[in-house]
Amino acid sequence: MNIVVCIKQVPDTTEVRVNPETNTLIREGVDSIVNPFDTYAIEEGLRLRDKFGGKVTAITMGPPQAEAVLRDAISLGADSAILVSDRAFAGSDTWSTSLILSKALAKIDDFDLVICGKQASDGDTAQVGPGIATHLSLPQATYVRRIDSLHLDTSPKVIVVERLLEEGYEMLEVQLPALITVVKEINEPRMPSLRGKMKAKSAKIDCWGNKDLGIKEDEIGLEGSPTQVVKIFSPPKKEGGKIFKGEPAETVEKLVKEIKDIL
Repeated sequence: MNIVVCIKQVPDTTEVRVNPETNTLIREGVDSIVNPFDTYAIEEGLRLRDKFGGKVTAITMGPPQAEAVLRDAISLGADSAILVSDRAFAGSDTWSTSLILSKALAKIDDFDLVICGKQASDGDTAQVGPGIATHLSLPQATYVRRIDSLHLDTSPKVIVVERLLEEGYEMLEVQLPALITVVKEINEPRMPSLRGKMKAKSAKIDCWGNKDLGIKEDEIGLEGSPTQVVKIFSPPKKEGGKIFKGEPAETVEKLVKEIKDIL
């Protein structure tokens, strides 16, 4: 079973900076980490491979420094990794990003399952995973909290998953190849082993640019993105609430008067 895990390098939440001209995150020179939700995707891919055989390929789109998160994935047990990087991709929105990654997956071709974290901590849109599936016309299941069963000896192959909803869950049977996005309830990510860290240091990571993917220039980057960020700003600080002191009856009277004044 061949599994592709899509991961992302995101800024450490304490180091977020925004380019005031482009309204995009400044990633160069900023401490970065693997998107937390993607660690669950990596773990689930590794568990499936260990149980059913095959291989796990980690893929990310980003600047050259994003190679670091791919080495993190290899240190955890991923078999190979691909960096999708090109200056022409800079500023791509979720639609353009999902298109680029879908072209990379099409180039890989031989996969049974694509796993993504439910969303990225630097955007919180939860759109890229479903966007990839849409571009590739793949069946998809989002917010998966448990893989119930996997049937590789049937035709077609299917996966049965438990999908988290706001007020419960639902069971879905999805035909492979497919894409799923996972939530943190699905597993407990492992820590890298010493052998894994040594392997990650020397691992060869393929790098694909737009010359390898052949996407039209008007479909990538800031110019090719159908959505634009008009303005980014920090919300104003909330003022502290009022504290009423005194006897209970007096305090209640003051509070009722305050509420009436607001209304």
